[in-house]
Amino acid sequence: MQDYQPSPDLLAERVILVTGAAEGVGQAVARACAGHGATVILSGFDEERLNSVYDEIESAGGPQPATLPLDLENADESLYLGIANTIGDEFGRLDGLVHCATFVPFLSRIDDYDAAQWERVLRINLTAPFLLTQATLPLLRAAEDASVVFTADRVGRKGLAYWGAFSAAKFGIEGLMQTLAEETRDSSRIRVNSLDPGVVRSAQRRELYPGEDPTTLPSPDTVAPSYLWLLGPDAQGTTGQALSASPGQVRADA
Repeated sequence: MQDYQPSPDLLAERVILVTGAAEGVGQAVARACAGHGATVILSGFDEERLNSVYDEIESAGGPQPATLPLDLENADESLYLGIANTIGDEFGRLDGLVHCATFVPFLSRIDDYDAAQWERVLRINLTAPFLLTQATLPLLRAAEDASVVFTADRVGRKGLAYWGAFSAAKFGIEGLMQTLAEETRDSSRIRVNSLDPGVVRSAQRRELYPGEDPTTLPSPDTVAPSYLWLLGPDAQGTTGQALSASPGQVRADA
């Protein structure tokens, strides 16, 4: 798919939950979904930033969104089940789930990792997406055309030095995506894929590479069309794929 041009009402009447919606790729995806007709549930750790994105979507004339402050490190199974029940009660449906939240505290050698920090990174980047997906599966199964998109990373497809727990978590995300895609392929109308947005401007990138000029990196908005394609009806039949995005494009990794 090249130079994808989504229709203005691509996601009309759909309810889409986006994690990591306060900043970076998550924020760009949330705004793009709302701009194409979706009712977006904005999830993130920073409630103030979520409210800012909420106001921006409303000011732009999109469907009224909702905010879901969520601490991925400390949320337990019962909380995720409660979230799913609330979504069902408030919206009556869930058509899309986009995992954009990430946490990379530092780059470090394997030798130097503290066990607690290792488990924290895996908890936020792998266990939390699993628990949220598992809790919302009944809602997704009930949808006419549901899509789950796990945000991937190049270090979760080919290991690189110093990415440690984050790399391990992202390799796990690919396995989770493939397994869920196979389990839902013939028994539901759920599509499950992973998408690597590539290197874009974000607060996390600035923290990891403070000497880098952020103006040399593409805006997160440039990869939002790839997420829109996966969330909308144009991607029907696409499942179990490890995809990579570039401005206006999405491609399957070899």
